[in-house]
Amino acid sequence: MKGVPRRNLFRLAGAAALLRSRVASAQQAAAGEPAVVNRRPNGGNSEPFPELDRKATVALTHGNSRRRNVYDALMAVDGDLQPVLKTRKYVVIKPNFVNTVNQLAASHVDAMRGILDYLSERFHGPVVIAESSAGNTQQGYENFKFTALPGEYRRKQVRLIDLNAEAKFERIALLDQDLHIVPVRLAARLLDPEAFVISAAMLKTHNTAIATLSIKNMVLGAPLHYAPNETPHWNEKRKFHVGLRQTHYNMLLTAQRLAPSWGASVIDGYEGMEGNGPNSGTPVPSRLAIASTDFVAADRIAAQCMGIDPEWMGYVKYCGELQLGQFDESKIEVVGAKIADVKKPYRMHPDIDKELMWRGPMTELPFNLGWVTPQHGPETA
Repeated sequence: MKGVPRRNLFRLAGAAALLRSRVASAQQAAAGEPAVVNRRPNGGNSEPFPELDRKATVALTHGNSRRRNVYDALMAVDGDLQPVLKTRKYVVIKPNFVNTVNQLAASHVDAMRGILDYLSERFHGPVVIAESSAGNTQQGYENFKFTALPGEYRRKQVRLIDLNAEAKFERIALLDQDLHIVPVRLAARLLDPEAFVISAAMLKTHNTAIATLSIKNMVLGAPLHYAPNETPHWNEKRKFHVGLRQTHYNMLLTAQRLAPSWGASVIDGYEGMEGNGPNSGTPVPSRLAIASTDFVAADRIAAQCMGIDPEWMGYVKYCGELQLGQFDESKIEVVGAKIADVKKPYRMHPDIDKELMWRGPMTELPFNLGWVTPQHGPETA
């Protein structure tokens, strides 16, 4: 395999501020609510990031057909989709195959049909369904009946691609457990400026990042691992699991690189997963779908539909702060169903208290040398 070198693969502007603990205001005390440490907002004396003025629209549909819910959600934001969609040569649909044998943990073929129904009417180019599963992607396509789709949608020239087998990538740099930078290989197809990338995500709780929705589907689906029958084995996805804070920050860095190709967030919440997600939780019949051109806004609304405080999801909040999308609820218009009418509180992962420790004081590392303090003034060179 040969990597594709690029300049300026990632921006570290604001890195110090993001790496320092930035804890929101204390949560209202409630029975069963995880404990959260209250500290000064915005990392003490630091200024907040500039707010994103652009408003976002999120479609929220509710009904007894998974396929119809997804289609209706996309149609509700068609006016937002078309200006970009018509400029791209092809569409990439990125499903979620964190597990290739448990259907509850993976994207459903009927959600794909809802997306393809919309594209059949509104887009004339070919469609690629592409995934870099944590396991064997082709096994997932077969187990979940995705192999029927190319025959059902011949006019769309649908192809199923295993990104690990395709083995084309670009590199960016992440932080490891010691806060040193390390390279990671991301699937080149998800970075293609000619592609309109649709994140076909789900409603699931998560054992590290609180919930896994459209942003995380892209960010953890982009890193590659060894192709089938390739030796030695290697796995770039492991480079994201290097500490609570690094995980959220590394997801932000990856999202920054992927965002230019993002076209639409589609979240299938017909049957979500609560508890021990993203693999072994139990079903929740939410019977909803979400669609938006704004991945951050879509994830925020999805979290609210799950009864999750969006402030808990550091990586989504970070993406909002660096203007990859709209995190401010007052600037998000929800069309269709009302959140209050479809909201179902999801049971969190058993480790939720540990997951939320990213919000508290930084105790993992020694004090900062040369730190400027009000008492001692700036250090001299």
